[in-house]
Amino acid sequence: MIQKKVCMLGAFAVGKTSLVARFVHGFFSEKYHTTIGVKIDKKLLEVEGKRVGLVVWDLYGEDRFLRVEPFYLRGSAGYLLVADGTRPETLEVAQEMQERASAELGPVPFVLLLNKHDLPWRLEGARVEGLRALGWAVHYTSAKSGEGVEEAFLALARRLLS
Repeated sequence: MIQKKVCMLGAFAVGKTSLVARFVHGFFSEKYHTTIGVKIDKKLLEVEGKRVGLVVWDLYGEDRFLRVEPFYLRGSAGYLLVADGTRPETLEVAQEMQERASAELGPVPFVLLLNKHDLPWRLEGARVEGLRALGWAVHYTSAKSGEGVEEAFLALARRLLS
């Protein structure tokens, strides 16, 4: 079995913890719990005939007062950036985090999850298409409904194996 550490990165309250709960445990809770530090979960997957253990590090969300420490990223094979489609400014935070993660980790695979797709959307399609044009893998997700969650994590797992 192959094990890979992956980190969840994004602004405060974009749904990182809810996405992990949906992916790993198959549930969603309306109760909001702020992540302090890091919460680690693991899920075994079958990807292209190989068993892959994803060790998911759910890191606290960034805001204007608190930035993710680079030492949390060390050893990561890849990461998932998360932005909230109802708050366009969180996409800017995700882009900034991608630059810092890339500087820390080098060219490792990552996937952008545009979360809360079950709610009224405020992200401009042109911004998303601009990121896709840069080679970003973009997935629309909803931790609440489960839309796109499994597919997004699998997309990262496939990139980790290639």
